[in-house]
Amino acid sequence: MRKRLLFISLLFLGHGIIAQTVSQDDLKSRYKPGFMWNFTGMRPAKSGKSQKYDRLVFDVTYNDWYGDLKTFKNRWSSIGLNSNVLFDIPLNSSNTISIGTGFRHSLFRTENLSNLFASDSSNTFTVVKDNMTTVDVSRRLLCGNAVGIPLELRVRTKGWQHVKFHIGGTIAYQMNVYSKTVLSSPEGRKVIKNYDFVDLNRFSLSTHLRVGIRNLGLYAAYGWNPMFSNRASANLHLIQFGASLSLF
Repeated sequence: MRKRLLFISLLFLGHGIIAQTVSQDDLKSRYKPGFMWNFTGMRPAKSGKSQKYDRLVFDVTYNDWYGDLKTFKNRWSSIGLNSNVLFDIPLNSSNTISIGTGFRHSLFRTENLSNLFASDSSNTFTVVKDNMTTVDVSRRLLCGNAVGIPLELRVRTKGWQHVKFHIGGTIAYQMNVYSKTVLSSPEGRKVIKNYDFVDLNRFSLSTHLRVGIRNLGLYAAYGWNPMFSNRASANLHLIQFGASLSLF
């Protein structure tokens, strides 16, 4: 009899511990909904302080052109990445309206086999030749790296499972732009890179939009100034469409 009572007591005790653990796990999943979502540094956040979101954001984008080249003619592999480290600055106590600013590194790639970016014969401006000669050419890309400072207005609904809307702009410095041609022949694979763009616009200004739920969103951006500065050059504005992921 004593053994039965002991067994029943242990059974109820174990059930209580499991229930408490499940309850705590449910609480954690509710208030800590994602990896580092409410990360506040080495110290916990002060009591009553509003939660901050979207401080490390990655935008994976499809890159294309608006202007002298037809849009949506680039290959699917025209993929870029914006890496954003941002400060979320609340404008009200519930942080439904805030400012986001910080640092961004951007990598863009456009791939189109027929677009050959090259300088003119005087080496003063840049043209895009419709090069249909693709013998031994397996890939032709234009790539670039830039660093910039984004500034965006953020509006979101209350709670961790919120709907968000970000609109803003970025001023950036274009560190480099280069064309990349990949040749495949019986002799082997050869890669040719060209960094010689004499009228590259070093400073760029763009606007962007981010709409989503929690830490996921859709992203779009438009470059206001052209890639090349000379009026005789091809008039090309970089546009981007993609998805955003916020880690915390």
